[in-house]
Amino acid sequence: MSGITFWFDFASTYSYLSAMRIDAEASARGITVEWQPFLLGPIFQAQGWETSPFNLHAAKGRYMWRDMDREVARLGLPPVKRPDPFPQNSLLAARVALVGNTAGWGADFSRAVFAAEFAEGRQISDPAVLGGILEGFGLDPPTVLAHAQDPEVKLELRRAGERAAALGVFGAPSFTCADGDLFWGNDRLEAAMKNAVT
Repeated sequence: MSGITFWFDFASTYSYLSAMRIDAEASARGITVEWQPFLLGPIFQAQGWETSPFNLHAAKGRYMWRDMDREVARLGLPPVKRPDPFPQNSLLAARVALVGNTAGWGADFSRAVFAAEFAEGRQISDPAVLGGILEGFGLDPPTVLAHAQDPEVKLELRRAGERAAALGVFGAPSFTCADGDLFWGNDRLEAAMKNAVT
């Protein structure tokens, strides 16, 4: 079965849109999806940015939020509640998602985090928020959150960022295929899937 890797940062608005539709799109095409959290911060810093380009360029930021309103309506998602601050600190959520990937609940957890952030406006850096999501899946929050602080999980996330940079990833969401092709942006999801099966 063909597959793609879905590179996402929980702080990314357009990663939210992809996260909420990628599995259905992949299932319809017989494609597998590897959910790969990573941190955009170091990649942005390498480009000389200290924050999101949507903050650095006001017109781009205004456009993005308006575009998000249009896209969530088109996809039948709840109206966007802009998190404050934006972008959110996604470090802990990304580490927990890696724990979940190993245990088989990473994709479900990731979708729930995105919904908490962009549909409910909650603080995803708050362990209590993440703990509530974990509890909703019948997991033990203290155990999972402690595991997320293990040195090997921290190293795994750091190496994910290094792999992303080596592949040429410069933003999120990004999608990579087995042939090495890179696709960037929620609007390139279908193109990435088409490439994966050809």
